[in-house]
Amino acid sequence: MEAASTTNNGEKLMPILAFTLVFSIMNASMFNVVMPVISKEFGITPSQVSWLLTGYMIVYAVGSVTYGKLADKYRLKDLLTFGLIFFALGSIVGLLASEYWMIVLGRILQASGAAVIPATAMIVPVRYFSPEKRGRALGTVAAGLALGTALAPIVAGLVTSFASWRFLFLLSIIPLLALPFFRKYLDNQRGKAQKIDFLGGILLGGAVALLLLGISQANLWFAIGGIVLLILFIIRIRTAAEPFIQPKLFQNKKYSFGLFITFLATMLSFGMPFVTPQFLSNLNQLSPAVIGLVMFPAAIISALMGRRGGRLADEKGNSFLVYTAISLSFTCFVLLSIFVGASPYLILFLLMFGNMGQTFMQIAMSNTISRTLTKEQIGVGMGLMSLLNFISGAMTTSVMGRLLDAKETSFHLNPFAIHKGAFLYSNIFFALAILAAVIVGIYYFSFSTTGGKTELKTKLKERESTSTTA
Repeated sequence: MEAASTTNNGEKLMPILAFTLVFSIMNASMFNVVMPVISKEFGITPSQVSWLLTGYMIVYAVGSVTYGKLADKYRLKDLLTFGLIFFALGSIVGLLASEYWMIVLGRILQASGAAVIPATAMIVPVRYFSPEKRGRALGTVAAGLALGTALAPIVAGLVTSFASWRFLFLLSIIPLLALPFFRKYLDNQRGKAQKIDFLGGILLGGAVALLLLGISQANLWFAIGGIVLLILFIIRIRTAAEPFIQPKLFQNKKYSFGLFITFLATMLSFGMPFVTPQFLSNLNQLSPAVIGLVMFPAAIISALMGRRGGRLADEKGNSFLVYTAISLSFTCFVLLSIFVGASPYLILFLLMFGNMGQTFMQIAMSNTISRTLTKEQIGVGMGLMSLLNFISGAMTTSVMGRLLDAKETSFHLNPFAIHKGAFLYSNIFFALAILAAVIVGIYYFSFSTTGGKTELKTKLKERESTSTTA
C-alpha cells in the first residue's frame, strides 16, 4: 500500500519537475543571446561579459553535487524550498541591477538555487519509481531538458525583441508556482544523521571551479590549481571519518564505468549544438534567428520522444536503448560529416537523428547508473554524474572552439565529404562519429556481457526485496 502511494506521488511529481526543469535549463543558456547587448550597454569586453555564463556554470555544477549530498541527510522538499527561493531572489537582483557586478551576482544567486533542480530530477525517479518503471520517469526528465534547450534561444529572442533583456530574469520567478506542489507530494524522507564534511565539500567545489575556469578561460594556472585541490580532496576523503564522498563509491566498477561512459557521451551532446550554429552561420550564411528555427524542430521532436525512450528502456532494457541512441547519433554524425554545408533543410532533417540519440542516451545512462547505487548513495552518486556532465561539456566546447579558430583546412578525415570549404566541420563530425563507436564498445564490455547482466539482475533483486520488506 505504501509502495503504491509512493508511486502515485511520483506520477504527480514528474510533470511538476519537468516544468521546473524547463525554466532551469532555459535560464542556463538564454542569456547567451543577449551577451553582445549587455557588453555594449555596460562598455565591457566579451571576456568580461562571458562571466554571465562562466560564473553560472561553475556554481550550477558544484551546486548539483552539493544538493545531491545534502539530500542524503535533509528532506528534499526543504532543499527545493531553499533552492527555488534563491533562484527567484537572484532573478530580482538581476532585474534591478544598475551595475554589471550586480548582474553577475544575480546570476550566481540564480545558479545557487537552480542547481537543486537537476539534483532533484535525478533523485525523484529513483526514490519514487521501481527499477522496471524508472525509464519512463527519466524520459520525462529528458523531455524537460530537451524542451528547455529548444525554447531558450527562441524565448530570449522574443522577449528581447519586445522588451529589455532584463525581463529575462523575470522568467526565473515562475518556478516558484511549483513550490506548493513539491511541498505537498514530496515525502519527509531523510537519511540517517551524519556530519557534513564541509572541508571536503570546499576542496571539491574549489577543484571543480578552478578546472572549469582553466578550461573555459584557457588558463593553465587555474587548471593546475584545480588539479592540486582535486588531489587534496582525494586525500581528504581517504582519511576523514565521515568524508564528503565515500571512497567505496568509486570501488563500484559498474558505477565508475557508467560515469566514464556518461562523460564521453556528454561530449557528443555538447558537440553537435555547439558546432551546428557555427557552420550554419559561416557556410550557409544564416542569421541567428533562422539558425534557431533550423535547430528547433529536432529539439522539439527529441522532447516529444523522451517518454517513448523511457518506455523502451523499461520494456526492452537499457542496453537496447543505448544501442538505439548510439545508432542514431552515429548516423547523424557520419551524414553531417558528408553533407555539412548543404541545404539547411537537409541539415534540419539530419539533426533529428542526433537529438533523439542524445535524449535516448541520457535516459539510458541515468537509468543504468542509478541501478548501480544503493539507496544511501543515490543523492551524491547522481549528483556526481551531473557534475561530470558540466566538466565534460566545458572541455568539449573549449576544445572545439580552439579547433574552429583554424577557420579552414584542406585535410579531411571523411573521403566522401562533398564541400571542400567545409572540411574542418566535416572532420569534427567524423571524430564525433568515431567517439560514438568507442562509447558503444566500452558500454558493451562494461554492461552487456553475461557477467554484467547477471550482476545487474542480482542488484535489482536485492533492491526489490529490500523495498518489499520495507
